[in-house]
Amino acid sequence: MDNGNQLFLGKQLAQDLYNHHGVLVAPAHTILDQEQLDLIYRHAIELEERDIKRDKGKSQAQGKMDGSTLYMAELFEQIRYAKQIPLLQIRENIIPSINELSELPDFYELLGALQSKDDYSYRHNIGVGVLSTLIGKWMGMNERDLMQLTMAATLHDIGKTKIPNEILNKPASLNTEEFDLMKKHTIFGYELLKDTVGINHVQALVALQHHERQDGSGYPLGLRSEQIAPFSKIVAVADVFHAMTSDRPYRKALPFYETLIQMNNNIFGEFDPQISKLFMDKMMQSMLGHQVLLTNDEIGSIVLINPQNALRPLVKINDNFIDLSRDTSLHILKVAP
Repeated sequence: MDNGNQLFLGKQLAQDLYNHHGVLVAPAHTILDQEQLDLIYRHAIELEERDIKRDKGKSQAQGKMDGSTLYMAELFEQIRYAKQIPLLQIRENIIPSINELSELPDFYELLGALQSKDDYSYRHNIGVGVLSTLIGKWMGMNERDLMQLTMAATLHDIGKTKIPNEILNKPASLNTEEFDLMKKHTIFGYELLKDTVGINHVQALVALQHHERQDGSGYPLGLRSEQIAPFSKIVAVADVFHAMTSDRPYRKALPFYETLIQMNNNIFGEFDPQISKLFMDKMMQSMLGHQVLLTNDEIGSIVLINPQNALRPLVKINDNFIDLSRDTSLHILKVAP
């Protein structure tokens, strides 16, 4: 049965569950198998995170991210064989979780949850959905545009349902022939989305254009800045950041700060400069108060973000302050969570 409760399959109830008439439907500690979920659904009960016993050491963000990733994996397989996108299921069971994750106050908890384990192909869709939604909010998008952006970002890689799993999960770099096929996921995704009722052309373009770059170096069409749709430019930034900070079959994740440095080096070539600057500024603002290890092996804490150069903040070490925008001999090596 397709309902939001499916995200809690295999979880354990933290408390007694009653219906709207006060009748006990399932006692605390019940393991939620399919039969239990169907019973709960028939009683018109929508499960929430507070109803579920949290795994030891697992944050709220991790629990929601893991559940959404599992659901996305099931949807990918469904799309792979049915050749159709179950948009209603995604709207009801995936998008609300993405919106909730984008509201979490603890940014480092969120980043930890976004990082892939052995499920990159599926977690990436949720991660890019969350990061794109955050960028849209930071840009002051209205609710309608933000909803469209979230859906477009979540479906940006849907064309990978037409790529063989042995290529998607290959534990080594792709050869030229395999990479050429992989790049076609942009075209496959566009074709799937443009024929999906409820998806508009702007959203379909995100699947086609999220690997295009400002300087024309991207694919599949080698478009330049003014030829790329605004939603596609946003998703491009979120896509690269999540990919670089995630473990993948053939490459380990880069540290958070190193990822920002590498993205910043291409800010005026590959990505839209305004979106990139906004993203860098917000990422660095989230690091205020965090400890950092500098290249001289000293440990300090970030106390002020330089609005002109966010990646080189003011750092306090004991009673001393170091302005990294002026002392260019020093750099941040690592940020502590």
